[in-house]
Amino acid sequence: MISVDGLTVEFSGTTLFKDISFVINEKDRIALMGKNGAGKSTILKIIANVQTATKGRVSAPKDAVIAYLPQHLMTEDNRTVFEETAQAFAQIYEMERQIQEMNDELAARTDYESASYFELIEKVSTLSEKFYSIEEINFDAEVEKILIGLGFVRQDFHRPTSEFSGGWRMRIELAKILLQKPDLILLDEPTNHLDIESIQWLEDFLINSAKAVIVISHDRAFVDKITSRTIEVTMGRIYDYKANYSNYLELRKDRRVHQQKAFDEQKKMIADTQVFIDRFKGTYSKTLSVQSRVKMLEKLEIVEVDDEDNSSLRLKFPPSPKSGSYPVVIEDMSKTYGDHTVFANANLTIERGERVAFVGKNGEGKSTLVKAIMNEIDYNGNLTLGHNTLIGYFAQNEASLLEEQLTVFQTIDDVARGDVRTKIKDLLGAFMFSGDSITKKVKVLSGGEKTRLAMIKLLLEPVNLLILDEPTNHLDMKTKDILKRALQDFDGTLILVSHDRDFLDGLVEKVYEFGNKKVKEHLGDINSFLQKKRMDNLRELERSKKS
Repeated sequence: MISVDGLTVEFSGTTLFKDISFVINEKDRIALMGKNGAGKSTILKIIANVQTATKGRVSAPKDAVIAYLPQHLMTEDNRTVFEETAQAFAQIYEMERQIQEMNDELAARTDYESASYFELIEKVSTLSEKFYSIEEINFDAEVEKILIGLGFVRQDFHRPTSEFSGGWRMRIELAKILLQKPDLILLDEPTNHLDIESIQWLEDFLINSAKAVIVISHDRAFVDKITSRTIEVTMGRIYDYKANYSNYLELRKDRRVHQQKAFDEQKKMIADTQVFIDRFKGTYSKTLSVQSRVKMLEKLEIVEVDDEDNSSLRLKFPPSPKSGSYPVVIEDMSKTYGDHTVFANANLTIERGERVAFVGKNGEGKSTLVKAIMNEIDYNGNLTLGHNTLIGYFAQNEASLLEEQLTVFQTIDDVARGDVRTKIKDLLGAFMFSGDSITKKVKVLSGGEKTRLAMIKLLLEPVNLLILDEPTNHLDMKTKDILKRALQDFDGTLILVSHDRDFLDGLVEKVYEFGNKKVKEHLGDINSFLQKKRMDNLRELERSKKS
């Protein structure tokens, strides 16, 4: 059992949260929820002992292993994938080395009666007892199993980590954490860099093999599947629900209804009391009654209603100018980098108004095909854009392309044209930039805030083909819902590159699967695609058993 007692975090005269307490039990599966900037990542860092609270403490058993996967990290460049992953067992290897070193020293020494000799015997005995009590593990087999589960192939094992993108390095770090078999796993947006198959593998691992887990994630399907408890961080305090995310949403709605009712009743009582005070403050016979009411108002604890739920706001993309019947036609397209073939002989026809998803493992060519459509890379084959096709493109690194020295307001003001210039504050408010936050410089924004700001820029241009490459990375669930509804109302053609099943659900009607150097068309939504894939996998398993 790990307990969080009275945590308070203050900085620059602002209180992020105050006097937060909760207990983490064995087998707890906790979703830590709240809007961007509420303090979720800060709480994880304090539990992981990589950040200090202003007040309060985290108590854990002496031998408890707490493993933490932050949103952003880098692994060592001078090791292979296998060597870096095997660092999960570095403490065990070091223990073995120390035992060998002490045994060698004992064999070389002859001062058998000295105090230091007996001290050395005691040390080696204690360490050996600890070493041999560890369950015997085939370390290489464990490393291999975890890496393959997270999407690596055996050819990757001996490649240097420097050859891999940040997303694949994140998987290496995740593999190291899972191999440690910690008492508590802390995961901050773990699905951002995982494809759908790897997310499903991680779900199974966390449900069946992990001990306690706390996760911050915007992937609703992932959170709903693995968690049974939700802790919401809002307005500097927490609410703890013994429920998964979907049930928590209903309970939160009830809580806000009761809060609003109590707030309205208190507001009326204060107003009535103030009327009494104003009416009788000069009346001698009512002096004691007036003073009593004044003191009561001074001591009154004001009822607060938690952050207003803005998810009911409906954003709209500008009306789409009409394009030709087929905005994108691709015939026999191939893309290679040196000797490496990303995909070959790809054929796609996307009709006006269609909504399609590009899915598949990382590195199989989803973003590469998008870059070909955007004419950012060379390729073999034919690509035709339809008449009057106007593209709005959100790249994976879109947030990092924002001008860091501008404020939030200036960023949008610089690109806004016409009537929309008078509604910039409303637009920013819909994406939860209000008050002082619109004067913040881009460089101090979180990843989620930058993604929201980049998305607003996209809303300002009238386009008829929207191409979004992993748009939900770093977006909290509220913002993701706002974006999803805006896309449902969008009257143009939509191409979505995403691993977020919940986001794709209800948004797309056709799926292009990237894998094994091919691009395969599947008619139907994301759920029918996933069901079909599981059947395919089972059939492949049956075929391999027969063979």
